Amino acid sequence: MAATQQEARSCARTPKRTNMASFNSNEWRAICDKFTNAQNLTEIESRNDPENDPFRSKYKARELLREIYCSLKNFEAGEGEEEGGGESGDQRPTEQPVDGQREDLFGQGFSGDSPAGLRAAKLGAVEYYLGVNHVDTEELPAGQEHLMNCMKLLERCRVSSLNVSLFIHVRNQLGILWAGRDETETAQGFLETAESIYQRYMKEDGSPPTDMTEYFAAEESLLTHQERIKRFELAYTHTMYYLAQVYKNLGQTERAATYCHTTLQRQLQLNQFTPMEWALNAATLSQYYITKGRYMEGRHCLSAATVISDLAGEVPSEAAAQENEAESERREHLRQKRAEIARCWIKYCLNLLQDAKKQLEDNIGELDTDRQEELKRARRREEEEEEKGRKSALLFGSEDTFDSIASIEEKVMCLFPLDFTEARSVFLVGQNHVTQAKDYFQMDGYVTDHIEILQDHSALFRSLAFFEEDLERRCKMHKRRVDMLEPICNDLNAQYYLMIRRQLMFELAETYNEMMDLKLALANRQADTQSLDNHTIKKFNHLCSASAKYFQMFLDSLCSPEGKFPERLEEEVLRPALVARFRVARLHSRLISTSPTVQLDNLNKSLENYKYVVQYCEANPEAGATVETELELSKEMAGLLPLKINRLKARMASNN
Repeated sequence: MAATQQEARSCARTPKRTNMASFNSNEWRAICDKFTNAQNLTEIESRNDPENDPFRSKYKARELLREIYCSLKNFEAGEGEEEGGGESGDQRPTEQPVDGQREDLFGQGFSGDSPAGLRAAKLGAVEYYLGVNHVDTEELPAGQEHLMNCMKLLERCRVSSLNVSLFIHVRNQLGILWAGRDETETAQGFLETAESIYQRYMKEDGSPPTDMTEYFAAEESLLTHQERIKRFELAYTHTMYYLAQVYKNLGQTERAATYCHTTLQRQLQLNQFTPMEWALNAATLSQYYITKGRYMEGRHCLSAATVISDLAGEVPSEAAAQENEAESERREHLRQKRAEIARCWIKYCLNLLQDAKKQLEDNIGELDTDRQEELKRARRREEEEEEKGRKSALLFGSEDTFDSIASIEEKVMCLFPLDFTEARSVFLVGQNHVTQAKDYFQMDGYVTDHIEILQDHSALFRSLAFFEEDLERRCKMHKRRVDMLEPICNDLNAQYYLMIRRQLMFELAETYNEMMDLKLALANRQADTQSLDNHTIKKFNHLCSASAKYFQMFLDSLCSPEGKFPERLEEEVLRPALVARFRVARLHSRLISTSPTVQLDNLNKSLENYKYVVQYCEANPEAGATVETELELSKEMAGLLPLKINRLKARMASNN
């Protein structure tokens, strides 16, 4: 309140005019010049303010706005207007007006086009600009006070073409202010009212509304109808943008995505966007659509992101970056943002392959050929629905970009791939973006990001392998996964990257396990005509031992510094640890050896791990629900293995 009271005292010292100034008078032109100077200080001069006085220009602009406010207050009220029309500047209610308090902003109050309405709009505009000024200089309470004063002045007027822009702008600013304080529902109220004002105005009037800057412009400086429309639509676009953030913070993700999509489309239509910022927002939105299985929309967002990001220009060369600091910053910015967009493309391809796999796999995780044929027969209908969906969807682009976006969309499918050829086409798009992402997010400087990209690359290979019918080629794909993850896992510092190493160890263990199963399947095919040769046995045992080694490394990482395994497992490692124990048990029992002593040792290790799973779940019954299948098999094997061990011991005794 202090800021407004200061202005009131300042205005009180200025004698009131006897006649309202003419719009063509020198006095009015002086006000217009002050306003122009204030705008220039705020929008242009402030960019060059020194670091030790960052708000110098905005403080100067504030003084000019205060002078304008006093001049307006001292003009005599027009005919038919109550003298108290502008008193909100120095008298504020105990309780602030609640947005939307008056039921009908369009049907009550005096006309927005009347002298009283014009005076209220002008005073309200100055209050608005003072409010924004105080918010910009981090004086939020004073900023809020001025913005609410603007609201109170407008409460007396009906919405019209003269003031509708101000009605929306002030609510946008209050929405931002309250959202910044984490008062999301309060922000929501202001912004939703701004939205409804826009929609009703466009329905009932729709004429190009006066922009607030025109309140203080000479007649020859008034905006064209086209420029008025553009500014008004941009204000509403900001409303959409802020509402998207509000709905996201309220957990209304679908609504947030809809508003975000609309915002992006409007920014393109109005040609009011920064290419890389727009592209990254579109790519981020794609991730929401992907999680909902809406791959057509996700692909469209990513294709648009790729096209619009190109509008930012070429990445400066390394040589140019070394010579010029601005070029260096530009090179870093463009490379980073495009790498982030590439990562969104990777997620698109990976999720599409993984969701297709879920559609096609049987109860043991293999390709269900009957289901595959069924889905292929349904493909034509899906393609027709996709085309209908495209026609009803809100598509990005203008005449300049629409064809470019469509061209990129044609290079990657949005329907589930149903065979290896289709899956490979999706895989290759993902792999190309892996290369682009890794070029920026290198191991030196971006350890976590680089490894996450490698893990996604590994997952792409794993998903593609599902579609490969040739077991030997499938095994080679898993070998590629091992080759990219194993060196990283072994080189990482265990102290600083413990969680990442655990992820890598578990994945490597599972990958070796899958390779072992494939080798066994191949061996079983050969066993029809010939017995297993030594080379095959050696290879099988190597894969089996490697899988057990990485599972054991994972388990060892859970131990205390003294090497003691925890008596009670933390929730986040409960299932992985019990699964690792189960797998180690299974792997030891599958090792092939001609030595009875080695066989006995392997069976004892297997039994020990099966019994651990059973005993842990007996001591902690809630753990059983996380590993139901593994627990059932562990109980069965814990009962059978002692018999097998005893038979082996008896055979060994009889041979001695």
